[in-house]
Amino acid sequence: MDKSIHSAQYKVFLKVLRDARRRAGLTQIDLAKRIGETQSFVSKCERGEPRIDAIELRVFCAAFGITLKQFARMLERRLPRGPPQQPPRAHRGGRGRWWQERDRPA
Repeated sequence: MDKSIHSAQYKVFLKVLRDARRRAGLTQIDLAKRIGETQSFVSKCERGEPRIDAIELRVFCAAFGITLKQFARMLERRLPRGPPQQPPRAHRGGRGRWWQERDRPA
C-alpha cells in the first residue's frame, strides 16, 4: 500500500478536508481556534504535512460539525471506484526466501 503523503488518494483526502472546512463556513483561523491549534498548523495539515491520523481527523470533523462517518462518505464519493491502485513492490534486497534457496548448496 502506498503510504506516501503524496499519493493521489491522499490528495483527494486533503481536498475533501478543505472542502468540509469551507462547507462549515470556517476559515483556517476559525478552525484553529476550535481545535486549539494555530492557523499555521491547519494550513500545514491541509497541505499534507503532517499526515493526519484518525484521531486528529475526528477532532477536525467535530469542529466542522460532522461525524467521522459523514466525512468518510464524502471521501468515498470522491475516490475512484474499485480497489485502490497499489504500486509494484520494490525489491528490498534483504535475505528473503529466494535468496536462501539460491545460495543453498545443491
